[in-house]
Amino acid sequence: MSNERKNLTTSWGSPVGDNQNSMTAGARGPVLIQDVHLLEKLAHFNRERIPERVVHAKGAGAHGYFQVTNDVSQYTKADFLSEVGKRTPMFIRFSTVAGELGSADTVRDPRGFAVKFYTDEGNYDLVGNNTPVFFIRDAIKFPDFIHTQKRDPKTHLKNPTAVWDFWSLSPESLHQVTILMSDRGIPATLRHMNGYGSHTFKWVNAEGEAVWVKYHFKTEQGVKNLDVKLAEKLAGENPDYHTEDLFNAIEKGHLPKWKLYVQIMPIEDANTYRFDPFDVTKVWSQKDYPLIEVGEMVLDRNPENYFAEVEQATFSPGTLVPGIEPSPDKMLQGRLFAYHDAHRYRVGTNHQMLPINRAKNEVNNYQRDGAMRLDANGGGSVYYEPNSFSGPVETQENKQAAFAVSGVADSVAYDHHDHYTQAGDLYRLLSEEERTRLVENIVNAMKPVEREEIKLRQIGHFYKADPEYGTRIAEGLGLEVPKEKALS
Repeated sequence: MSNERKNLTTSWGSPVGDNQNSMTAGARGPVLIQDVHLLEKLAHFNRERIPERVVHAKGAGAHGYFQVTNDVSQYTKADFLSEVGKRTPMFIRFSTVAGELGSADTVRDPRGFAVKFYTDEGNYDLVGNNTPVFFIRDAIKFPDFIHTQKRDPKTHLKNPTAVWDFWSLSPESLHQVTILMSDRGIPATLRHMNGYGSHTFKWVNAEGEAVWVKYHFKTEQGVKNLDVKLAEKLAGENPDYHTEDLFNAIEKGHLPKWKLYVQIMPIEDANTYRFDPFDVTKVWSQKDYPLIEVGEMVLDRNPENYFAEVEQATFSPGTLVPGIEPSPDKMLQGRLFAYHDAHRYRVGTNHQMLPINRAKNEVNNYQRDGAMRLDANGGGSVYYEPNSFSGPVETQENKQAAFAVSGVADSVAYDHHDHYTQAGDLYRLLSEEERTRLVENIVNAMKPVEREEIKLRQIGHFYKADPEYGTRIAEGLGLEVPKEKALS
């Protein structure tokens, strides 16, 4: 590195003569408005922050690569998965969901697991969590759900009553609530947790044949979680514990790795499977659809600048490449719009042009203008389509695969209303020690709830998942649940 010092300049490149003292009218006079360097510094300082993400505000990121280890070309024509050994650069952002930008890393919360693959056919974003399911299954409920996780508009405090009121009135949340309140609710580090696409997606191969797919990233560091008391201690003493751990691990050469697996479901099975395969509150049994290895993800480089690479990184499940398409999952369908729209608001119309978000292949389209356009804005080339001037044209082979739909346009709920089987199965899979901690975590979280009717309603859901589950929570809260109420 050169030791030669560079000249300090203004944002327009003019050398700065004095960066220590404002210009004033005399030694004790008022500051002069003609001190344009002062005005520029203060004005820019006022605008240094962009709006934080409404959810997933607190996060950490790293660069790495994804390498294919198993041939899956029979299922998808996605170029970055086309051959064993193919390596694709990627960037990942881990995050908590509910907390603000300065919140603690070690709180009980799902973790975002968002991966951007810089493929030869454009960027592909896989925007998931460290859980295979979610609290709700229709995007129309998402703003209300997140309101319960944020601060009460009157007290500006977190509101457990709102949290459990919403969950008790949304029984589809029970599976995710069980995971969240279990040991898995507080990962030991970002390196010691799995990641999931959560939603069902569609893979299409070169012949146009389609399958349904779910993604599973399995940590090669092993799954480890934090004890509640230690997590609380760290939240107070080192609220950036996970961010620090990830950075230091990569810096020291302890490179985090995950194996990517998928579950593959034949298209026709969606009509007969015992759970709706597009319901994000449900999982597919691995006995029915075993895990198939795809490749390995390795994180090997820390960001040089947090704001430029982590804060300004934008991810959307609508950032797709040929061979990977959406499914009818209602929650996914809402996210296809909402995420791109959030980034246009938060970062800007041209957020895809920032280095961290920019595709590595050439981008050709007729989109022009907008704030902070970073390139030649198309120059003098043709700016509409169709045209007679050799402008970029569509490639018919990259159309999304056809998908038959039928029915009446209406606000329709999912057909399946079994919110209890999978949550109960999960409870019964836990060891006695794990069940005890799960119950303790739920009891402690529900104690501040102000209305007994909310507690009883939620206990009824736990009971329907497993009678022991509900009974132990009722006992912990000092409540007795009438069996007819719990089973109604």
